[in-house]
Amino acid sequence: MPADQDKYILAVDLGTSGLKVALVSSRGDVVGCEIEALPLFLLPDGGAEQHPDDWWNGIKNATRRLVGSGLVPIDEIVAVSCTAQWSGTVAVDRGGYPLMKAIIWMDSRGARYVKRVTGGPITVEGYGIEKLLIWLRLTGGIPAHSGKDSIAHILYIRNELPEIYRQTYKFLEPKDYLNLRLTGRYAASYDSIALHWVTDNRNITQIVYDERLLKMVALEREKLPDLQRAIDILGPIKPEVAAELGLNEKVQVVVGTPDVHSAAIGAGAVRDYEGHLYIGTSSWLTCHVPFKKTDILHNMASLPSPIPGRYFIANEQECAGVCLDVLRDNILYHRDELAAAPPHDVYDHFNEVAARVPAGSDKLIFTPWLYGERTPVEDRFVRGGFFNQSLKTTREHFIRAVFEGVAYNSRWLLGSVERFARRRLDPINMIGGGANSNLWCQIHADVLDRTIRQVKAPIWANARGAALLASTALGYITLDEIREQVQIANTYEPNPENREIYDELFKEFVNLYKKNRGIYARLNRAV
Repeated sequence: MPADQDKYILAVDLGTSGLKVALVSSRGDVVGCEIEALPLFLLPDGGAEQHPDDWWNGIKNATRRLVGSGLVPIDEIVAVSCTAQWSGTVAVDRGGYPLMKAIIWMDSRGARYVKRVTGGPITVEGYGIEKLLIWLRLTGGIPAHSGKDSIAHILYIRNELPEIYRQTYKFLEPKDYLNLRLTGRYAASYDSIALHWVTDNRNITQIVYDERLLKMVALEREKLPDLQRAIDILGPIKPEVAAELGLNEKVQVVVGTPDVHSAAIGAGAVRDYEGHLYIGTSSWLTCHVPFKKTDILHNMASLPSPIPGRYFIANEQECAGVCLDVLRDNILYHRDELAAAPPHDVYDHFNEVAARVPAGSDKLIFTPWLYGERTPVEDRFVRGGFFNQSLKTTREHFIRAVFEGVAYNSRWLLGSVERFARRRLDPINMIGGGANSNLWCQIHADVLDRTIRQVKAPIWANARGAALLASTALGYITLDEIREQVQIANTYEPNPENREIYDELFKEFVNLYKKNRGIYARLNRAV
């Protein structure tokens, strides 16, 4: 399609710390974007919530500014495609109104109830052997004992908020809730529903709810939405919503996909075994694979992809870019008697300062497990910290150590992913806000010993992926053409001079977890 005939997709990317709304051409070019910050409510009992109204108000405000900017003619905006944080739960009544705040992916309050429904007289890794075999055979995975999967949220509501559970008409993932607001229709995609662990995923082209699994978690089928493919058209936007957002009533809404999935598309890593690394608030390292498989020891499984007939390796590390936020807000610029306001370009300064320190930060090691971990270990009690500080350690060391600690965690996961895929992932496309840092890209190349390809405009990869998925749904491009629409800004090769120091420190990084996990459990079991 010639550029002058391009149509445009309004891509909504609902993250944890904020949401992005972008106008993206049918060929994947981001022509305009707006960002809205979002409040996050962390509760002392392991709870993590956000208000769906905050999501929707942010979308309205950002969309009105973006559409009102006149970057493209209104009639050329043909679709809305949402992507959003995965493993969240919005309980809505028959009118589609939220009955409580949304429980998001960081929430672990359902852990005890997951253990109840997955246990048994004879266990493997804490799972009843009979139940484990059923879950693995049908879904490819099993509810995580961390309590952070969507099914854990529902079990928490059923056991501790029974009136909310009784009033709930549907439990929706965040992406599917946004689609409800846009169209008035209840639906989930094959990929967004996966972490409820109640679907039979053996036939990747026709995924269905399974009565045995629903019975095992005592969840009524009618409380879950009907299933569709991510590339299906859900329907037209509601006229009143179109007017509210400043869009044409003919705009179509695509079923869409969660953020982990849209990131792979936006990174251009759509063929089997093409790896991509996302560094945002959280992090993941994944690729598509042509098989269904589970690694229960490392909390990974191949789950349905938004690309029809495909699986991708599902994993997530809890804290990545947020570690820099914590360094900024809780340590260097904390609001107390010693407070100093951070400069608006503080992350640029972090890069400059960290670059002055030699690779390895003079053997200062940072562990980024600030909110527990999911993969390659599932441990909700583990916590982060700085290790091996000396009298000569400076602020520069602390900053670089955070960059490196996240990269060590990426390397830890890479080993498990490559064993799962049975092949080396090289090169790896890097996206997310962290990929804006040239230094962080080079550190990852050095620590992982892999070529890192920095995707152009990496912070918009999720939105680009959502738009490219919509573009295929509407017939503007084919799935095979997606890879060619994603541009690479820079390529980073491993520096052999840093191999020895990073090999040494990575080994000790893993040892820090192994030697201290008992301490973390004792300290944080009641937290």
